[in-house]
Amino acid sequence: MSDDDLALARHWRNELKARRQALADSYREDRDPHTYLTRHCAEVDRAIAALWHGLGFGEQATLIAVGGYGRGQLFPCSDIDVLVLLPPDAAPALTERVARLIGMMWDIGLEVGHSVRTQAECLSEAAADITVETNMLEKRPIAGDRLAFEALATALDNQRDPLAFFEGKTLEQQQRHNRFFGVTNNLEPNLKESPGGLRDLQTLLWISKAIGLGDDWDALVARRILTPAEARLIKHGERQLQRLRIFLHLLARRREDRLIFDLQQQLGQAFGLPDSTVLRASEQVMQLYYRAARTVTQLNGILLPNLRGRIYSQVPRITQVLNDHFYSVNGMLGIRRPDVFDIEPSAILEAFLMLQLHPELTGFAPRMLRALWHARAKINERFRQDPVNRQLFMQIMRHPGLTRGLRRMNLYGVLGKYLPAFGKIVGQMQHDLFHVYTVDEHILMVVRNLRRFAISAFNHEYPFLSRLINDFERPETLYIAGLFHDIAKGRGGDHSQLGMDDAREFCERHALPAEDTELVVWLTAQHLTMSHIAQKQDIYDPETVQRFAELVGTPRRLCALYLLTVADIRGTSPKVWNAWKAKLLEDLYLATLKVLKNGGAVDMRSELEARKQQARTLLRLYAVPDGAEERLWSRLDIVYFLRHEAREIAWHARILNRIVDNREPVVRARLSDDKEGIQVLVYTPDQAALFARICAFFGRTHYSIADAKIYTTTNGYALDTFHVFIPENHDDNYRDMINFIEFELAASLRRTDPIEPPGEGRINRHLKHFPITPQVQIRPDDKANYFVLSIVAGDRQGLLARIAAVLAEHQLVVHSAKIMTLGSRAEDSFLVTGPGLTDDKTVVALESQLFNALRI
Repeated sequence: MSDDDLALARHWRNELKARRQALADSYREDRDPHTYLTRHCAEVDRAIAALWHGLGFGEQATLIAVGGYGRGQLFPCSDIDVLVLLPPDAAPALTERVARLIGMMWDIGLEVGHSVRTQAECLSEAAADITVETNMLEKRPIAGDRLAFEALATALDNQRDPLAFFEGKTLEQQQRHNRFFGVTNNLEPNLKESPGGLRDLQTLLWISKAIGLGDDWDALVARRILTPAEARLIKHGERQLQRLRIFLHLLARRREDRLIFDLQQQLGQAFGLPDSTVLRASEQVMQLYYRAARTVTQLNGILLPNLRGRIYSQVPRITQVLNDHFYSVNGMLGIRRPDVFDIEPSAILEAFLMLQLHPELTGFAPRMLRALWHARAKINERFRQDPVNRQLFMQIMRHPGLTRGLRRMNLYGVLGKYLPAFGKIVGQMQHDLFHVYTVDEHILMVVRNLRRFAISAFNHEYPFLSRLINDFERPETLYIAGLFHDIAKGRGGDHSQLGMDDAREFCERHALPAEDTELVVWLTAQHLTMSHIAQKQDIYDPETVQRFAELVGTPRRLCALYLLTVADIRGTSPKVWNAWKAKLLEDLYLATLKVLKNGGAVDMRSELEARKQQARTLLRLYAVPDGAEERLWSRLDIVYFLRHEAREIAWHARILNRIVDNREPVVRARLSDDKEGIQVLVYTPDQAALFARICAFFGRTHYSIADAKIYTTTNGYALDTFHVFIPENHDDNYRDMINFIEFELAASLRRTDPIEPPGEGRINRHLKHFPITPQVQIRPDDKANYFVLSIVAGDRQGLLARIAAVLAEHQLVVHSAKIMTLGSRAEDSFLVTGPGLTDDKTVVALESQLFNALRI
């Protein structure tokens, strides 16, 4: 690069940096995205035009802005997309100068995406690739030969096939939505690419321009494709997304279009949103995003069919009258007259019911969709009190196609209007480290899961649950409970209790039988109970089952709670549900049902004898001689048999019956019954800090403990059983992992040196930016024989090992451990005994040390 080139680049690098900083400072004050984007674009135009002229191009070629830059909307860190249009007979020297120009653009601080083509090459590339065609659809000249630019524009327009362009862009949008899971409500959405993002708006304008209807919203209003009211809403949604994207680039100091956890709180503060007692600034700004994205999605759904109608205006209309209000038109639901919803507002709900009654219809026709969207304002208190509308809503809840119906109602703002409590949680974030959907999306996922149990096509997924729901009278009761179980989130206080009033009001308004009303209200209040018991208490203890049976009271309530619990857990995140939790819940359900059918009482002696007999039967299947189990069982008391199920009792006896007095540590492992994880048996003379040493081993090897049953025999041996999950992306087969655990853990237990402290490990990004305040609670159990230690904290590698080390330091004996991991949130329970637990000072010191171990 020559000295002149260096001087020119240095001048414009400093000039552009200063002007960009001034623009950013100004934007932070006025937050006007249109001013920022156009001024930023003009500043870049000015800089690169100066480079063009400085290199002496004149009109030998043409410099054209394309893509977003060509649109005149340049975000802080976006690429600068340019096309250098060469004449057909361009000399090599001209091409070399173009290379110098591109290099100088990078030198002044621009991230350049460039192409260098002749007109013929442009036409060829556009014909072959719709992405290139789209990029050149938004173009404007910056410098050089204007006549060449106009010739290119004319040639591209003449070549373009509007129908093919429309189909290509709609397919592209559908594929993009599928790539982002088809919902706006993931926790780190992409402002540009996610459904409801800026790309959806750009798609509409690209299609509009390609078919000659204009390139802005006002042009679509003039063509009566868009109403003035819709234009105001779409402009508002666009401004919100642009504001967010500008701030996001400025905060990240790079091209970052994802609303990542790292920046959500800063973004909320940049918007002037203070933390409240209920919602953080990050949650408030994300709700702004979700609502803007929802508006864009709604209007995208209205405008695309209208644009399609303009293109396919010559296609014959195939119609069929359905009733007084609706007819089928080209496979979609249409209204017979435009004022249907004005004359008969109840037709709003009837429209959704009609789609359920006619599954052959693919959706709402364009005119129908627009009329429906504008009719939402008619859903007021008078509308909600109308018995006809209440009856229609209940028909929707009872009819097949419920999931799709509710999703459509939510998408077009009808569900939140009809149920104001639901409207309050639309777009509401959940920073609890395991929900990956907003509250409204999670609720609809739960209802979807319940419906899925009832659909024969999905019976193979959960055959037992499918059988239960198909035998359940009035299953709409379950769907209503699913709709209300989390509806009170974000109000402060216990959402399970607060939601009871909403559920009761709905049921009474919609004339549900008293029995069903009480069931819905009870399910709303207790929807977390079964999950907590299954994952935090010993479900194989008959007393635990007895207490749960007393709580549920009837088999119908038990069945309803079981179905709702599974649907709820599966609706939080694809990663939270697993076969281990499925087994715990099913075992708790079956044990509780047995108690309820036997009159609600547990015969402890009969239960223990039944377990022993089941274990003996299993032992005979493995050819273990009669009575061999007594060698081990004579050293066990009733507590052991209460804490273990028959399959575990038989496994222990089969392994240990010949080595009950072995002084060397015995470690055996097997694939768990649920085929998800490994069961590990540890049998060794008891020693101090044994639980801590075992936890340290699993922590170092990245195995995650889900459950631990700790027992000491009458002759002083530890007989402990662990259920562990293997590390993610582990390549070894199960036999290799079992061999590794058996050998290495036994070797670790032979050591007497101090336990190696666990490593710090990496902190989950979500947890890093939305940390959980650790909670520690120590209380006596119901019989005051043990103490229950409950811990809630952010999960990370080695967490359980650190907890175990603190317990060992205080000489506490762990009798059982329940490890519940929900995403990045750990909720662990330990049954412990030890010195000083009745002394307040000792307990305070223990709690303080645990807090330090849990703090991240």
